[in-house]
Amino acid sequence: MSQSITFQVQPGGSLRGEIRVPGDKSMSHRSIMLGSLAEGVTHVRGFLNAEDAMSTLEAFRAMGVEIEGPVNGEVTIHGVGKHGLTAPEKPLYLGNSGTSMRLLSGLLAGQSFDCVLTGDKSLESRPMKRVTAPLASMGAVIETDENGTAPLHIKGQAGKLKGMHYDMPIASAQVKSCLLLAGMYAEGETSVTEPAPTRDHTERMLSGFGYPVTREGSTAKINSQGKLTATEIDVPSDISSAAFFLVGASIAPDSDVTLKHVGINPTRTGIIDILRLMGANIEVLNEREVGGEPVADIRVRTAQLKGIEIPEALVPLAIDEFPVLFVAAACAEGTTVLTGAKELRVKESDRIQVMADGLQILGVDAQPTEDGMIVQGGGNIGGGEVESHGDHRIAMSFSIAGLRASAPITIKDCANVNTSFPEFRQLATELGLNLVTL
Repeated sequence: MSQSITFQVQPGGSLRGEIRVPGDKSMSHRSIMLGSLAEGVTHVRGFLNAEDAMSTLEAFRAMGVEIEGPVNGEVTIHGVGKHGLTAPEKPLYLGNSGTSMRLLSGLLAGQSFDCVLTGDKSLESRPMKRVTAPLASMGAVIETDENGTAPLHIKGQAGKLKGMHYDMPIASAQVKSCLLLAGMYAEGETSVTEPAPTRDHTERMLSGFGYPVTREGSTAKINSQGKLTATEIDVPSDISSAAFFLVGASIAPDSDVTLKHVGINPTRTGIIDILRLMGANIEVLNEREVGGEPVADIRVRTAQLKGIEIPEALVPLAIDEFPVLFVAAACAEGTTVLTGAKELRVKESDRIQVMADGLQILGVDAQPTEDGMIVQGGGNIGGGEVESHGDHRIAMSFSIAGLRASAPITIKDCANVNTSFPEFRQLATELGLNLVTL
């Protein structure tokens, strides 16, 4: 895909209307993984047809799973059972998807075949020791390059993995999920304790497929004595994608946006909690449960935000939403302080540094710290040219900043928006953002 897409946003405007953003990326990945390992045929609705989720889908096709679709968000997976995957003929290329690589490393550690996981330049610079080290303690054999990064050379250890207990040093849903998936192939019990709550889609979806996984406080437990049975999955809209419009409608004058059928899993709603603490006008309407996941419509209207010290307990529940929350902070009255978010430095880009650099170019006083940022608000955002560093969330966040800018904002290197939210430009312009691609 061409890496030369540039966004340009004209200043000002408001957001008004009702939209449904695409399906949740985390759940789309997991529906393919677990549906492939299930016995029977699994039907998925609301699947996110974007590059990251498609990387997972193509990986399982390469391992012998018949998958129909996606067509209009619908996918049909002909499961091969827990032990039915076959060796891929060549390395599995996972594009920009850290979720695919980290979860697959656990799932593939206990297979009867070897394989190699590769990705694009960004993915191959991201740390993988956080999964390969605990997997090695279970008996996995995974070689990384000298920096602990991909490509990952995985030697299948079918029947040789041992369950263990792991206290995660940092809260990470990807590490937790990786170890639980490895635990499905390990002798004895595998348990993972997290230092703070992280998204629990893996545990919920395992239960939905009938696989026994238990939770006691902050510890999740699994063993190999289970099987996955095909099911129906309805993927709700991704709150991480909705976040751009939650912030946009909060900061732009005369805005009123309703986001339909959004997943409001309590391990994902930090964005709503933080914006409400800042004074946002957010209503959660029509709450219901779909396939074990809570869903609602969210209405957001213009509000005068105020700077806050973001509670560290909310950080893991909003880790992907901080780029756009920094934009909210720039538009708030007073100072916003984020701490406890060192994880942001090892995402698709160093999101602390990249956002601080871009905000400073736009005239915002944003000071990066080792584990967060201090943003002096006031809403005085200028124009200029910023770099997204190929990070989809950075590109979309600076697009939203245009709503309060005094001059045009040009955002370079935006092609990777297609990894998570291909419809972003269309939906944003539909609501009123003046965004074009160059």
